[in-house]
Amino acid sequence: MRLDWAAMMRAGICGLGLRPSEFWALTPAELRLMLGPAAPAPMGRARLMELCRAYPDDPGKEGS
Repeated sequence: MRLDWAAMMRAGICGLGLRPSEFWALTPAELRLMLGPAAPAPMGRARLMELCRAYPDDPGKEGS
């Protein structure tokens, strides 16, 4: 698994205000913990289809 070091450095140094020496002393797991919970995963096709079935478009209305 490749790590996006540039993004991790921006998050740690710019986002958290860590000094470079503090950033490089952390493990990737420690940095993730400091950054907080990850954002939820984007909606997948299965969930989209579920919503489409639950809330179908009304073919009688145009421009909605």
